Amino acid sequence: MAKRPEKLPQQQQQQQQKQRMSNAERSSYFARREAAKVLRTVLQGDARRRAVGSIKTLVYSPSVRNKKATFALLCQTLKHLPIIKDVLDATSILNSKWKRQGELMYIITYDILFGQAALLVGDAEKFLLLRKDALQSALARLLVRKKVKNIEDLKVLYQIPDIPKPRYVRVNTLKLDIKNALDELGKQTTVKKDDMVPDLLVLPPGTDLHNHPLVTNGSVFMQGKASSMVAVALGPKPGWEVIDACSAPGNKTVHLAALMKGEGRIIACELNKDRVKRLQDTIALAGANNVEVLHGDFLKLNSKDPSYSKVRGILLDPSCSGSGTAADRLDHLLPSYATGQGDATDIDRLTKLAAFQKKALEHALSFPAVERVVYSTCSIHQIENEEVVKSVIPLAASYGFQLATPFPQWPRRGLPILEESVHLLRTDPVEDKEGFFIALFVRKSIHEPEKAIGSKRINEEDDPYKGKFISKKKKALSKNRFVPYYPFNKMSKMWLYLQYGVHKSTISKR
Repeated sequence: MAKRPEKLPQQQQQQQQKQRMSNAERSSYFARREAAKVLRTVLQGDARRRAVGSIKTLVYSPSVRNKKATFALLCQTLKHLPIIKDVLDATSILNSKWKRQGELMYIITYDILFGQAALLVGDAEKFLLLRKDALQSALARLLVRKKVKNIEDLKVLYQIPDIPKPRYVRVNTLKLDIKNALDELGKQTTVKKDDMVPDLLVLPPGTDLHNHPLVTNGSVFMQGKASSMVAVALGPKPGWEVIDACSAPGNKTVHLAALMKGEGRIIACELNKDRVKRLQDTIALAGANNVEVLHGDFLKLNSKDPSYSKVRGILLDPSCSGSGTAADRLDHLLPSYATGQGDATDIDRLTKLAAFQKKALEHALSFPAVERVVYSTCSIHQIENEEVVKSVIPLAASYGFQLATPFPQWPRRGLPILEESVHLLRTDPVEDKEGFFIALFVRKSIHEPEKAIGSKRINEEDDPYKGKFISKKKKALSKNRFVPYYPFNKMSKMWLYLQYGVHKSTISKR
């Protein structure tokens, strides 16, 4: 009696199946799995409201091979995700095994209902293809429930028009000079130098460079104009020691390295373990050998530690609402935005972010040898921008800092809620296609607050407002404190009013 052929192990069956695939089928097979892996990271980060990176950042990381196909498939699946979830829930066809691979199921369901069903090969694909009729019936019922006539009308409910913007690329001068970058990119499309950021090039909207050799080898970085302005605003010199307080994914970090010509030392802080890996990849790609990655919390660095006694510049680009780059980051495709949970005007969330931002900025200003501090966000909200800056001005002044004007030729400045708003820089989401904020603090003299030249100790004997306008509580807080001396101008009036509650009219009489 003939023996029955032994059943091949599942892994071997899959290997043989892959070998029988055509090139197009193989490309689609791997693109779906790469898209599913990225989709899982995106959805988990969105659910926790702590994204590892933007959709684009995740797709165009070195670990993703078929970037173009993966990006297109991921975006289309996210656009259709509410429909896909409704269809799968209505059919109840996913057992526990396939529910554990939910992201892959979403991707394949998109292809079956809206994409390239002809190229579907693989075990997961076969499982859903056998249930294609059930999926299509559920979709038909969804059309009735949504009161639309066809799939195109249903898709319109979930689509947001794209905002065209120029393609900006920053030349990594650690590897390539600007002239050669212009010549090489000019072979593919029109390219010109930006009129403000010295190492930034401008290309037509929609220019696809993701597989261009200059991008893949780190000679140029795809980086927006406003983002590229941040490191330039700090203006570090070769040989400086600099801290990038919230570094990942690292584009600004390696821009600092290029501005410093690879000389000196950059301490790149990042708290999130997953984002540290992304940061390290960016640094390696850029060839930024003067960057040291510190996996830790910037707020826990001891500013008095001798290790940081030579730090002269700090770039602080902390976590923010991201409201200025939501469209560019494709945040509108995320489930939290579709349900309204991701509304960037959520006051509670913004208040918590602003509290963290203020704390981080105060800490940056406390480093004893620091000469320049840049605070930047990709937010459009006053509470994260001007209000944070306004809240630290008295402390900054006590350390000898004052606001300086980054890019004086830039036309859009800060909201006029503080006298120094003309020094602040804003980019507009409509005019500039992204909303950024930059504040530059420059130290005119280096001293500790309690050792300021010309400072006075407030006590009962020399307090000029002895009991008149300062409450007992505030007077107790003021005792044994040193107050820097200021000439009586508008700035000093504001400082006294904010710190000690002195009435404006009383100051004016002096």
